[in-house]
Amino acid sequence: MARYAVEAVDSRGSKLKKDVDATDRDDALAQVKDMGLYPTKVEPREARSAAVAAPAASKKKTFTLGGASLSLMAQFTQQLATLQDAGLPIVRSLRILEGQLKPGVLKNALVDVTEDVESGATLSEAMSKHPKAFDRLYVGMIKAGEAGGVLDTILARLAHFMEKSLRLKKKVIGALVYPIVVTVVAVMILAGIMKFVIPAFRQMFEETSVALPAPTQLLIGVSNFVADYWFLLPAFPIVAILALRLVSRHPRGKYQLDLFKLHMPVFGTILHKSTVSRFCRTLGTLVSSGVPILESLSITREATTNSVIAKAIDEVHASIREGESIARPLQEVGVFDDMLVNMIDIGEETGELDKMLNKIADNYDVDVDVAVESLSSIIEPILIVGMGGAVGFIVIALFLPLITLIETL
Repeated sequence: MARYAVEAVDSRGSKLKKDVDATDRDDALAQVKDMGLYPTKVEPREARSAAVAAPAASKKKTFTLGGASLSLMAQFTQQLATLQDAGLPIVRSLRILEGQLKPGVLKNALVDVTEDVESGATLSEAMSKHPKAFDRLYVGMIKAGEAGGVLDTILARLAHFMEKSLRLKKKVIGALVYPIVVTVVAVMILAGIMKFVIPAFRQMFEETSVALPAPTQLLIGVSNFVADYWFLLPAFPIVAILALRLVSRHPRGKYQLDLFKLHMPVFGTILHKSTVSRFCRTLGTLVSSGVPILESLSITREATTNSVIAKAIDEVHASIREGESIARPLQEVGVFDDMLVNMIDIGEETGELDKMLNKIADNYDVDVDVAVESLSSIIEPILIVGMGGAVGFIVIALFLPLITLIETL
């Protein structure tokens, strides 16, 4: 016979710890179940004592910066939903996932969350203390799941939402990578021409004393600047980024900048549709999870990074608080198209606003997919024309003095 340390939960959900004498682990499990308890952990007393003597490595926290990635959060949420659907106690589920995670923000947060839940706190209360891992949207949905007793369903719905957001984010980033890479390479090639090729022609023109036309003088002036101050070239994008950040710190400046993003050529369509899709899916997911509409709008407002959409949400929130509808302020803000406004209006009338919002998000996701796929065919000729125009200007500016020189000779 051996002594086993047992952790179990009774029919009321209370946690118990006790020791049992059994021939093996299976016998210990059987004894605990015969007592009407649900065992969450069974291990030999010797192993338990060793664990107490030496703290587990999984409890050790590591220094981290930033927050948890969306992909990691989506994977964690899906796994937690699966464990909850299988009927495991929440503490046991958290410990299983904590042991599987690599050191990072989420693992550190999960250590504290598990301890708080063991101490009697609700899951949403424990998660709310770690905003770098669990944002307000996440905590709000968990709270709704706890209130309705459908935490497994809410977790599955939240995981589905995060996976869709992750796919959308990857598509938008993928659409931006190609033109950025091509633009950087083109700028490097042009800088090389200005640095090494143009000075050779300039020296030849100076030796022949030929009169230089305006395009050639402009080209040589740019070449001289690049040759003398090439180290300042990386500063231009840095200064531009800092200037944009400085403007975005002011509410009015951020609003105008976000409005420009939604209407800028080529990329504006993708950013506009992806932003509206995220708004609809976030709000639809919260409403379908049982979160009150006003609280859902407040959470969606905080999860929205675009101030134009955020302003529209504020107006909707004020409208509903005064007893009005959602569709009217959305139409007045001028950012949402008529199809979206009409579908939301129908959703309000039929009492299926959550389904309508998710359907709108699905439609916009399809539009984003089409826009991303067609982006390459749109950007490629624009880049080719731009590059060809720059090279053509250089060739013409260099050959105009040569033609004059040939005519003189």
